[in-house]
Amino acid sequence: MNAPAVLLKYQQDWVADQAEVAVWEKSRRIGASWTDASDSVLTAAAAAGMDVLYIGYSEDMTREYIDDCSMWAKAFNRAASASQECMFDDIGPDGDIRQIKAFRIDFASGSKILALSSRPRSIRGKQGKVSIDEAAFHDDLAGLIKAALALLIWGGRVRVMSSHNGEDNPFNVLIKEIKAGLWSYSLHKTTFDDAIRDGLYERVRLKMGERMKEKSEAEWRAKIYGLYGSNATEELDCFPSAGSGIYLPRTLVERCQDDTIPIIRWAKKPEWVLDDRRLIETDVWIKDVLKPVIDAMPTGKRTALGSDFGRSGDLSVTWIPQAIMASRWRIAFALELRCMPFDVQAKIRDYLLDELPLLQHAKFDARGNGQSHAEGALQKLGASRVECVMLSQQWYAANFPHYKQALEDTSMIIPGGEDVIADHRRVVLDKGSPRMDEGKDKGSDGGQRHGDSAVAGVLAHAATRCDTGPTFAASRPRTTSTRTNLAGY
Repeated sequence: MNAPAVLLKYQQDWVADQAEVAVWEKSRRIGASWTDASDSVLTAAAAAGMDVLYIGYSEDMTREYIDDCSMWAKAFNRAASASQECMFDDIGPDGDIRQIKAFRIDFASGSKILALSSRPRSIRGKQGKVSIDEAAFHDDLAGLIKAALALLIWGGRVRVMSSHNGEDNPFNVLIKEIKAGLWSYSLHKTTFDDAIRDGLYERVRLKMGERMKEKSEAEWRAKIYGLYGSNATEELDCFPSAGSGIYLPRTLVERCQDDTIPIIRWAKKPEWVLDDRRLIETDVWIKDVLKPVIDAMPTGKRTALGSDFGRSGDLSVTWIPQAIMASRWRIAFALELRCMPFDVQAKIRDYLLDELPLLQHAKFDARGNGQSHAEGALQKLGASRVECVMLSQQWYAANFPHYKQALEDTSMIIPGGEDVIADHRRVVLDKGSPRMDEGKDKGSDGGQRHGDSAVAGVLAHAATRCDTGPTFAASRPRTTSTRTNLAGY
């Protein structure tokens, strides 16, 4: 019996396509990135080859792609170095330079494959083939493609691959424009059923062997579609969902999470608002719970604060980022308050503002009931260190891309847990701009959530970008001046 071809027909079609620009509208998990990696190796290893630049949206994607390239280089018997980590210097529109973690393979031909762990602001000045993976999840896809097209002048090629992420997503807009004849780009489409017809089931069965439990193609297909549920139409059948797509996918959030970051939760019943001892109990809670966490923070590193306000329906969530090195921040702790009276929240707010070390800037949600809470912080520290943010579509559109970039290059480390993931998946792309959707989720405590920690996260990250700084010396020791206000202590 002859061995089957390594690449299935739809994969062969992609590698065989030598168009200057090719776009692949695809289902999930059909081996598209793996296929493109084979083409990248052939491109870079050829005697008259050229460099390859791969752009994913997470480090995990990048590592997987470069590992696939290493595998293909061995399979093709092409002389190549082992993959190695390096830094890619990216020049922004204002001439600012930042570094992106990259993975590199050098070939005897003199060409290389360079896989970037996050989206560069610009790829101008580079030459060769560019592969943009999961394009629907990139910010400013149009700008990225525009920069990539400059590589065509000297014989380069541009490859754009993605599953869908909403009807209004720029990737779907690009596909519509290609179909309308506005662009003379090559267009490929592979649904999950297309891949099955070309032999995907047999290939998976061949690879898994006895580990595969399903006894027939129909049974396996039914299992896969069952796993995706209502999302199967978009994820597997390549029909973009109406309205919005997820802006911050699970894989992006997970890679930035640290389960050791404390999440301090305090909840009370609605009738506690009439408890005459609530402020005294708050003082005790601050001393026993909040104070030890703040005292454990390094005193010589800058902190910031972002707070999304909630009273009876949604949570009040506050994130405290602390600098770990230049342009890199880690949430020192998160605070989640449920059904907490206004005066209690004000007391906790003031304690944070007094005791956080080197607090450079704080941003507070100032919508609705949050306006009074934010205004109290403003009156306490002044306009140079506190901003009362009227959250709006315009504000989200201006600030979420910066936050997403921080997650992409892991310059913001955030708390772990499914609650945080669920909150961040409430950020959606609507007509090309990120915003919070109107849906709610049931949290791990049984209460409802409405993207609360995602709002706290974008506010906290925006606060880290404010160069105001504390008004006291970095060596200032913690005093007991504010603690004398704690009743009974």
